[in-house]
Amino acid sequence: MALDATGTGTGPVTIRRGVPAGAERRAAELYWDAFGRKLGPALNPPDKAVTFIAAHLNADRAVCALLDGQLVGLAGYQLGGRAFTGGSASDVLRAYGHLRGLHRLPLLALFERHPAPGQLVMDGIAVDPGLRGRGVGSLLIEEVAAVAAEQDHREIRLDVIDTNPRARALYERRGFTAVRTERTPYLRGLLGFGAVTTMRRAVGTRGARGAREL
Repeated sequence: MALDATGTGTGPVTIRRGVPAGAERRAAELYWDAFGRKLGPALNPPDKAVTFIAAHLNADRAVCALLDGQLVGLAGYQLGGRAFTGGSASDVLRAYGHLRGLHRLPLLALFERHPAPGQLVMDGIAVDPGLRGRGVGSLLIEEVAAVAAEQDHREIRLDVIDTNPRARALYERRGFTAVRTERTPYLRGLLGFGAVTTMRRAVGTRGARGAREL
C-alpha cells in the first residue's frame, strides 16, 4: 500500500515498490550521490560508475519515493540472493577492461553483505538533496520493514559507516540498534571511512512516532 508524506511544502511524496521503468539512470544517480565517496575507488570515474550501476541494478529490490511522478529517493535491500545493486565480476571486467577491472574486484568484495537466516539486509538509503529532512527516509525504511514482514523475516540488518552520523541518527530513530562495530583504519585513506557499524531492528518494531529526518 502506498504511503504519503504530507506537510513537506512540496506536495505528497508517494512510496512504491520497485524502480519505475525508465528511471534506472535516475536511480543510479541518486545512489551514486549518496554512496559515491565510498564506492569511488572501485567504480570511478563517476559517469562510468552511474552507467554501470544503472545497467546492472535489480529494479525489484528497492522501494522508491516519487514526487510528481519523479524518482526522489530509494532504499535497496537483499532478498532471494539478489540485492539492489548487481553486476558480476565478468560484468566489471567487461565494463572497465581486464587490466583496469581486476583491481576493482577486491574493493567491491569489501562491500558484500550476506544475510543470516531470517534477516533482510538493507542496501542503503538515497534521497534527493532537496528533500532531505522531510521524512522521506523514514517512509522508505517503514516500507522496507513491510517487505521484511511479508517475507516472514524476523529482523532487518544494515551497515553504516562512521563518516555518516546523520544516517545513523535516522536509523536509531526508526528503531535500529547498533550491535557491532568493525574498525578498519587501514581503509580510511582508500575508501574515506575507518569503521562500519552493524545495526539491527526486529521486524514489527517502529521508530519514534512522527519522526522525520534531520
